[in-house]
Amino acid sequence: MLTVKAGSTVKIHYTGTFDDGEVFDSSRETEPLEFEVGAGQVIPGFDNAVIGMSVGEAKQVRLLEDEAYGPYNQEMVFDADPDQFEEGLTPEIGQQFQTEMEDGTPLLLTVKSAESGKIVLDANHPMAGKVLNFDLELMVIV
Repeated sequence: MLTVKAGSTVKIHYTGTFDDGEVFDSSRETEPLEFEVGAGQVIPGFDNAVIGMSVGEAKQVRLLEDEAYGPYNQEMVFDADPDQFEEGLTPEIGQQFQTEMEDGTPLLLTVKSAESGKIVLDANHPMAGKVLNFDLELMVIV
């Protein structure tokens, strides 16, 4: 029986939930997610979870923060000068902006607070520090 190994391209249906049961993402209403295992296209724990699976197999996995988006890093929260934003733009809590790091890597910034001319931005991934649960079903090994 053919099983998934590093380098396999797979199509998998998944539903991702937090520990409280809230669904944060699912492929069930759309097409299965296709990716190459071990190529860094998905979070490490997701990659590792599909290794050894065979077509039609389903499983549940719980990924700790180190296997997902990493720990929340308070050093990635910083103050920003309101003059850095486009003229007429008033950042609001929860609003997200994309910028680039010096090496060209995209970076998502989320407004944590915006009051009295002081804006606090958070460069952590929105799911950093969270435990993620996945229901996985392997549909195809390409």
